Amino acid sequence: MSTLLTRYLNPFIEQDLKERMVFLGGPRQVGKTFLSQSLIKNYRDKHPAYLNWDLEEHQFRIKNRQWSGREKLIVLDEIHKFKNWRNLVKGFYDTLKNTHSFLITGSARLDHFRKGGDSLLGRYHYYRLHPYTLSEVGNTKANLQRLFRFGGFPESFHKQDEKFLRRWHTERIHKLVKTDLRDLENVQDLDKIQLLAETLPTRIGSPLSYKALAEDLQIDFKTCKRWIGILDSLYYAFVISPFGAPKIRAVKKEQKLYLWDFSQVEDSGARFENMVACQLLKFCHFHEDTDGQKMELRYIRDTDKREVDFVVIKNKKPIFAVECKLSDKNLSSHINYFSTRTPIPKFYQVNMDSQERQISDKISIIPFDEFCKLERMA
Repeated sequence: MSTLLTRYLNPFIEQDLKERMVFLGGPRQVGKTFLSQSLIKNYRDKHPAYLNWDLEEHQFRIKNRQWSGREKLIVLDEIHKFKNWRNLVKGFYDTLKNTHSFLITGSARLDHFRKGGDSLLGRYHYYRLHPYTLSEVGNTKANLQRLFRFGGFPESFHKQDEKFLRRWHTERIHKLVKTDLRDLENVQDLDKIQLLAETLPTRIGSPLSYKALAEDLQIDFKTCKRWIGILDSLYYAFVISPFGAPKIRAVKKEQKLYLWDFSQVEDSGARFENMVACQLLKFCHFHEDTDGQKMELRYIRDTDKREVDFVVIKNKKPIFAVECKLSDKNLSSHINYFSTRTPIPKFYQVNMDSQERQISDKISIIPFDEFCKLERMA
C-alpha cells in the first residue's frame, strides 16, 4: 500500500459517508480496494471493518452482520456478486445508519445495476474512480512522459516496466472477459469478445464502424453493438457522440471509441488522443459525482469530414473544445472553421511538446500539461 498515492476522491467520499452510503465503481485494478482500505482507521491485514464477498468466511459474516460495533466505517467489497445484495445493503443502511457508515465497492456490475430500477435511491452517493492523471501524479514533464508510456493504472504506472506492462495487459483482458463479463452477462462466445477487446486498440480516434467490426469478427451488427456496450459497462472502453450546432452540418450517429487504458494503443498519435480523452472524461465524471453538474464529453464532425476531437459540455452548454496534435506546430484549419460557426467559447490545440501560442481571444495552441493546469483538470 505504501507505494500508491492518496486518491483524488478520498476527501469527497469521507465527507459524504457522514450522511449516506457511498458506492464506488470503476475499472478492474484502478485502486478501489486500496482507496476503501485507506479510509479505515488504522487499517491492517484482516481488519474487521473490511469484508470481501469473494472470501467465503466473509460471506457468512456479511449476511449475519458480524462486524465490530466499534468500527464506524464498514467496507463491503464485491458484494454485488450476491444475488440479493441490494436488499441486503438497504437493510443495513435503514437499521444501522446512526451507528455505521457503509462504503460499497465494485466494478462493472455495481454500475450496471445502478442504471436500472433503484430501490436504494436517496440512500447513497455514487463515485467513479479513474486511473491516475497528470494532476494526481504531479504535473511535470517527466510524469507526463511516464503516464504516456505506462498508462494511469496504479500498478503499471508505479512498476515502470515494459515486460510487466505487456503481461499486465494480457492478464487484465483475460480476467475482464473470463471473470467480470461472466458475472455481468450471459454471453456464450467469450473468445470472440476477447478478440473484439484485443482489436479495439487499433480503432482509436476514427469514427466507430460497427459494421466493419462485425464483418471482421464474423458476427452480426446487433451482436457487435451489444458487445461494445458490455465492454463499456466493464469500464474497458467508452464511446462519445457528436456535438451538433445550427450552423454546421454535423454528423448525427457516428461515435468514437476510446479505452480506459490508453497504454494499450500502439500508435503514438492515437495514444495521445486517447490519453486526452481519459483526462476529459475524468474531468466530466468528477464534476458530476462531486458537484452534481450535468457533464458530457462529445466531439465535432461535419458531413465534409471536418473534425475537432473533443467538446466538453456543462449543463447543456459547451465550455471548451480540444484538438490533439502530438507535435504539430500548425493550427488545424478545422478549429478556425468551427470557432466561427459554433457557440463554443474556447478552443485548445494541445500537444506533447512545448509549443504555446495565443492565436486569438478564443483559440490557443498549448502543451497538454499547461492545459491541465489552466482548466484545473482532476
